[in-house]
Amino acid sequence: MMHASHHIQSYCHVRNGSVLLNGKTIFESAASDWKTFSKTAYRQLDMDHSKFFKMDTLSKLAMIASEPLLRSEPEKNIALVLSNRASSLDTDRKHQKSIEDPEQFYPSPAVFVYTLPNICLGEISIKHRLFSENSFFVFDTFNADILYDYATGLLNGNSAEKVLCGWVDNDNEKYGAFLYVVAKNGIFTHSKKRINQLYQTP
Repeated sequence: MMHASHHIQSYCHVRNGSVLLNGKTIFESAASDWKTFSKTAYRQLDMDHSKFFKMDTLSKLAMIASEPLLRSEPEKNIALVLSNRASSLDTDRKHQKSIEDPEQFYPSPAVFVYTLPNICLGEISIKHRLFSENSFFVFDTFNADILYDYATGLLNGNSAEKVLCGWVDNDNEKYGAFLYVVAKNGIFTHSKKRINQLYQTP
């Protein structure tokens, strides 16, 4: 049976102090550090989610990248398929530091809860009231093939109406995100070649 082709509805980059939606800058900061950038982006994007400031860096990055894509999205059956290289290593280090000294042993529950990379999927789902399937993959590099195949399988199997896919990676103040929504209609045909092109767009 033939399946209808799918499209990339919209996409977002977060990198080098900027947030870009469909290739156009919607927020830019001169701040070189993540903490200042993320706080300013939160306010400028009018995210209105007080829990944001309690999140780990990975979840904040995922929230900033997904906000422009989902804030006006009426569909709630949106699957989430994200990936990165560093997993939750940034938070894992903080957790390790809190328990390595037997004299100052204090594992913080607020830190420990973020020692899995897929927690950011839950944060996105809570913010945007999504009740759909989600998966998080850890790759050495950005892997358009698996993201394409997984999203296509979900859509062809009627497991979701749309899929939010992409890459959210942070490690020691280095951060970068590329997210995109796959749907029936959109600005580009959904293909592995196009995903790679958009990911590499300067």
